[in-house]
Amino acid sequence: MWQQVLQSVRSYDSPQRNVIAASCVLGGGGLLVYWLLSRHRMKTLEMGDGWWGSGVKSSRDKEDEGIRPFQVKTSEKEIQDLYQRLDQARYTPPLEGSAFNYGFNSNYLQRVISYWRNQFDWQKHVKILNQYPHYKTTIEGIEIHFIHVKPSRNLRGLAAKPLLMVHGWPGSFYEFYKIIPLLTDPVGHRLSDEDIVFEVICPSIPGYGFSEAPHQQGFDTIACARIFHKLMQRLGFQEYYVQGGDWGSRITTNMAQMLPKSVKGLHLNFVFVPKIGWSSLVSLLLGAYVPWLVGLTREDSRLLFPYFKKHIYDLLRESGYMHIQATKPDTVGCGLNNSPVGLAAYILEKFSTWTDKSFRNLDNGGLERKYSLDELLTNVMIYWVSSSIVSSMRFYKENFSQNPASAPDARIDVYVPTGVAAFPNEITHTPRSWAKKKYKNIVTYSHMPRGGHFAAFEEPELLAQDIRQFVRKVEHL
Repeated sequence: MWQQVLQSVRSYDSPQRNVIAASCVLGGGGLLVYWLLSRHRMKTLEMGDGWWGSGVKSSRDKEDEGIRPFQVKTSEKEIQDLYQRLDQARYTPPLEGSAFNYGFNSNYLQRVISYWRNQFDWQKHVKILNQYPHYKTTIEGIEIHFIHVKPSRNLRGLAAKPLLMVHGWPGSFYEFYKIIPLLTDPVGHRLSDEDIVFEVICPSIPGYGFSEAPHQQGFDTIACARIFHKLMQRLGFQEYYVQGGDWGSRITTNMAQMLPKSVKGLHLNFVFVPKIGWSSLVSLLLGAYVPWLVGLTREDSRLLFPYFKKHIYDLLRESGYMHIQATKPDTVGCGLNNSPVGLAAYILEKFSTWTDKSFRNLDNGGLERKYSLDELLTNVMIYWVSSSIVSSMRFYKENFSQNPASAPDARIDVYVPTGVAAFPNEITHTPRSWAKKKYKNIVTYSHMPRGGHFAAFEEPELLAQDIRQFVRKVEHL
C-alpha cells in the first residue's frame, strides 16, 4: 500500500511534490497542536487550600513548616489503665456453631484478650515501631505523622525513587512494616530487580494513629490528598510514585487527579468501582456466558461468577460497619474508645473476613493463619494509645456525606500511568475493563495468586514484586 502511495507521489512534478510535502507537514503539525491542546484541556482536581486546626485561622499565624523527629511512647500509667479495663471485661456466650458468622466469636475473643493482658509485650513492640524514623510536621493547622525510610545500602549510582504509601481503615502505617525492607533493600532480601530501589514515606491519615485529628467538619480524601502533596513537597520531592489500598487507594487517586505532573505513577491494590453504566450492566448480564465479548478475562469471570448473587450478599454482609460510620460514627466510636475489648473485636473481625471470607466459618476466624497476635494487637494498640478510633470512623461520614457520583473527583479521569494488583480475596473485584473507564493509562494489571484486602500486611513479597514491576515499566515508557 505505502509503495503505491510513494509511486503516486513520485509521478508528480517538483512543485506538486512540494505542495504535498507542505500539506503533510501542516497536517502533522495540526495533529501535534491538537494533541497538545487536548492535553492542556485535561481536567485536573482543584487543589485549593484548607484549615483543620482548632478555631478560626488567623491571618497573622504563620505555619511552622519544620519537620520534627517523633517517637512512639506510652507511659506505665496508660498501660495499667488498659489492664484494668481488660480485667473488667464482660462477655456474652456465642450461639452454638456460629463461628464468625455473627461477628467476632466471643469464646475466641477471650483467648485474644487473655493473650493481650498476660503475654503481649507492648514496650517490645514500641521498640519495633521505632526502628524506622518517625517525624511530624504541621500542615493546614494539624500535625501530620509519617515515617520516612531511605535505603541503608550504597546504591552504586542508582537513585532511590520516592514512594508514598497510604493505608486505610482499620489499618495504620504499621501495615507497611514488612514491605518496607523489601522496597528499600532488595539486595539484602535476595530479591530480583535490584535496579529498582525506593525510599518510602508512610504517613498516617489525619485522625488515624499519630496524625492529629481534624477539628473542623468536611475533611475528606481530597483534603487528605492535598495535605500529602504538601508533605511530599516539604520533603523536597517534585516527582514521586504513590501507592494505596482501601482509603489509600482513593487518596492516591485524588493525588493523581490533583497534580498529575508530580505523580509519576499510581499503584493500587484496591480499586473503587467507577460509576456503573450500561456497559458494566451488560458485562454483568453476559459475562458469565461470553466473558470475552464484554471485555472480561477468564480470571474476571471466575471472581465474579457463577454466583454473582452470592458476591452481592457477601458485600452487603461485610459493609454494615460502613453504614454506621458513614452516618453516626460517634455513637459507636465513643463506646469503642472506652473499651479496649470492644475495640479489638471491632477491628480484628475485619482482619478475619477481609483477608478471606471463608474464615467466617472458623471458630477463630482464621486470624492466626495469616498474622500473629502480636502483629494484630500492635495495630489495635496504635488506635488505643492514640485514642483515634472515633476520628478514623468520622472519615467515612466526611466522604459519604454527599453522593459519591456527584463529588468533584468523580468527574475527572486519571491519566497518569497506573498499576493495579487485583488480589483474589479482596472485598470486591474490579475487572480491568471497568477500571479503565476511570484510569485511562493502565500500564500493568496483575491477577495476584493469593491474598486479600490487607495486601502489604498479608502478602508483602507479592505486593513489592508487583510495585517494582510497575515502576520499571513506567521508567521505560
